[in-house]
Amino acid sequence: MGLVFGLLWLFNIFLEGIHCQGVYAPPTVRIIHSGHACNIEEERYTERVYTIREGETLELACLVSGHPRPQIRWTKTAGSASDRFQDSSVFNETLRIIRIQRHQGGRYYCKAENGLGSPAIKSIRVDVYYLDDPIVTVHQSIGEAKEQFYYERTVFLRCMANSNPPVRYSWRRGKEFLSQGSDKGVEIYEPFFTQGETKILKLKNLRPQDYANYSCIASVRNVCGIPEKNVLFKLSNKTASPTIKLLVEDPIVVNPGQSVTLVCVTSGGEPTPTLTWVRNTDELSKKSRLNGGTLTLPSISMEEAGVYSCVASNNVGNPAKKSTAIVVRGLKKGRFWITPDPYHNDDNIQIGREVKISCQVEATPPEELLFSWLKNGRPLRSSERMVITHTDPDVQPGTTNLDIIDLKFTDFGTYTCVAALKNGGIPEVSIDVNISSTTVPPELTVPRGKSPMVVQEGDTVDLQCLVSGKPKPIILWSRADKEVPMPDGSLQTESYDGVLRIVNVSREMTGTYRCATSQYNGFNVKPREALVELTVQYPPVVEPVFTEIRQGLGRAFTLNCRVLRAHPSKVLKYEWKLGTRLLTMGQFDQRDETDYHVRALNREGYGEYTCEVTNEAGAVCFSFFVTGRAYAPEFYYDTYSALWQNRPRVYGFKLQWTQQNPLSVDRIVAYRLGMKQQEIPMEGAIAKGELITHNLTELIKPEAYLVRLTPITRFGEGDSTDRIIRYSEFQCSFEDEAVCMFTQDKTDDFDWTRHSAATRDTKYTPNTGPSSDRAGSKQGFYMYIETSRPRLEGEKARLLTPTFNVAHKSPYGTVTAAPTYCFGFYYHMYGKHIGALNAYLRQKGHSGSDSSLWNLVGNQGDRWKQAKVNIHPIASFQLVLEGIRGPGIEGDIAIDDVTIEEGECKDPPPNSKCFFLFIPGNS
Repeated sequence: MGLVFGLLWLFNIFLEGIHCQGVYAPPTVRIIHSGHACNIEEERYTERVYTIREGETLELACLVSGHPRPQIRWTKTAGSASDRFQDSSVFNETLRIIRIQRHQGGRYYCKAENGLGSPAIKSIRVDVYYLDDPIVTVHQSIGEAKEQFYYERTVFLRCMANSNPPVRYSWRRGKEFLSQGSDKGVEIYEPFFTQGETKILKLKNLRPQDYANYSCIASVRNVCGIPEKNVLFKLSNKTASPTIKLLVEDPIVVNPGQSVTLVCVTSGGEPTPTLTWVRNTDELSKKSRLNGGTLTLPSISMEEAGVYSCVASNNVGNPAKKSTAIVVRGLKKGRFWITPDPYHNDDNIQIGREVKISCQVEATPPEELLFSWLKNGRPLRSSERMVITHTDPDVQPGTTNLDIIDLKFTDFGTYTCVAALKNGGIPEVSIDVNISSTTVPPELTVPRGKSPMVVQEGDTVDLQCLVSGKPKPIILWSRADKEVPMPDGSLQTESYDGVLRIVNVSREMTGTYRCATSQYNGFNVKPREALVELTVQYPPVVEPVFTEIRQGLGRAFTLNCRVLRAHPSKVLKYEWKLGTRLLTMGQFDQRDETDYHVRALNREGYGEYTCEVTNEAGAVCFSFFVTGRAYAPEFYYDTYSALWQNRPRVYGFKLQWTQQNPLSVDRIVAYRLGMKQQEIPMEGAIAKGELITHNLTELIKPEAYLVRLTPITRFGEGDSTDRIIRYSEFQCSFEDEAVCMFTQDKTDDFDWTRHSAATRDTKYTPNTGPSSDRAGSKQGFYMYIETSRPRLEGEKARLLTPTFNVAHKSPYGTVTAAPTYCFGFYYHMYGKHIGALNAYLRQKGHSGSDSSLWNLVGNQGDRWKQAKVNIHPIASFQLVLEGIRGPGIEGDIAIDDVTIEEGECKDPPPNSKCFFLFIPGNS
């Protein structure tokens, strides 16, 4: 059970013969865990829940099989968006999250795919456990009885803590644990609306003994090793909710740049309240300074204006809150507009008619705003013909109007609107408006040749509207389709010169743009509008962008280049080139694609072919790289192996691989083995899925080796593949569904079964079988024989290990001296009907003569025990584990953690029965 990471790919089974057909296999996947799991439980449909403590390291591994080697991707759902994991993927076998947080719980998916069949997907739900410090809040109710002089005081102590799993609460007064019914003056209950997460202690009609220290203990029952937490609250006759005072004016009016200090003090409350400040329910600015209840805002700006609140809390009653507003004085956004005579349908200013000049300024505070008017620099006072007003119900506050009635020639001149705040301290804002015979409403036109505008994608374009009139108003640009934003993302853009500049124009910006006069800084008349068409041309978009084509010499193939979109859509021409050499050219007809045919590939035909398509906006080139390079070989990882040699410091390794797309190029004549710089010749053509084998010898224990394998054709070397090989012993704890390539003997009576104690049903066979795997995990797996009906006494189940190879060292194919290996396993034989467990050695060339290695009969107790046996094979061999059914159903036998190690067994168990086997002579 303990070897959960990295073992599967270290071992390859020794397959007899050099070539084997059909080893391509779709992916399978299984999720296993490491790290600090608190518990792993089986859910319905064989999915698992992995429980981990907050702050620990989550480590999940995806064990895969299949050939070619599947690609692995981890994804997540059902979690918080704050960790953004579900928007990304992890492309490796092990998922590791250091110091996992509660929001990172959820379901994690491992997906494996290798292009064969459907992808294999497994999931595991991660449940993050935590317990926060509990908080006690106290509330009191006071009722007055009519016509009597006493008060009933009832106090509620509410305890709450965030946790997963749900928390359990208990109360203690001093050293005394309180429970429902233990004290008539005490009630303990959970409000329905809290769903069990809050425990309330009710003290009815307070008594002297109720003034005491109360402890709330929150516990998750030591789940995940999380200890209980508690909080202490001292209840006395002085306990009271907080009260505070603000030693400031309301509102506070200051000039920009001034320093502001807000002072908040507690005037009551037991325990002593804590004070905090907030602004408009948001956080304070970074430059603010907080010292207890004193808040200092140095060099305040208009952006820092707002409502500031002091909040006092001591967990008794409701928090106390008092607020004050800070107003930062200022003036901004001065605007004007001219309204011709409203009683005549005329947009022009005419002698004898009425003209209104309006001026608007944003002021803080608005009640301090003062307006004055000047004509040609001299103060202007309101009169019967020059009427000045400072309020207008039709416009927003902060507006002043100057009505000139019966306009005369002598009224022409410059009128200045001046805005100021009372008591000064803020610079004035002045706006000049010129009224003369040349003051005329605006006219808006698009210059000739400026619509439609045709530009290339990526250029900078100026859209232009000419505005005449005096004064010239601001121009507002927008899209004719009001729902489409402008290039900068806004719905409207201001322009003071009538020009809208778009930098790096893109095809999405094609469309109609509207320019219009604004209602301010000009005449208050119906807006003038004009439209500008923008057309963005872009080169053709062609597929494919890049394609590699692998072909053998003498073969025919076709290259295809297809136009997806272009503007203008009429494509002028196409050209095919090989390198710099022009192959063919022409114009597109009705089709949106062009082909280039190669009838028989020769060596000069290898190289980069380009398809160039051109329209008025430019040209685009896309490439086809034609090569005769063979694809990479694919190492075969998915089986176990042990390949020993009869020398102390030397080991061998059986390298196995298939060739990716072997028929796509010329025949592979050899492979270059980069580790030893030697070539492995190939006699005939390699079929798709054919397993190729090569023995590596003279490897030094315990060194690891990087092996690089490169296919060679008459074109030259192809793509290489690397892998690392390591010396290893055989170890199997049956955690993988492939059970380490163990197989069932076809000649036995029934099969061994892979099982987990977490799903074992003891209803039918009590007092039998293991309650966990050998490592003590209920979720771990082992192999066992099921002795329930229809099994009969004496029936046998035989389990075979993979075949292990012993390298021949003599020129005649025999082993000169029998090597020694240690065969070990753990067994569990518990139940009154236990039969027998036997171990045998089966060697190649010794058919029908399995040699007995070890045997045990009868009940051995409810515990795992270990057996170790020395073996001395002289040929390729297997180990056989045979379970025999006893006289009844309480006779399950289990095995786990099977190992085969080179050398003598060290410290064999006292109950091991060892047979030393040596067969001299040739096999």
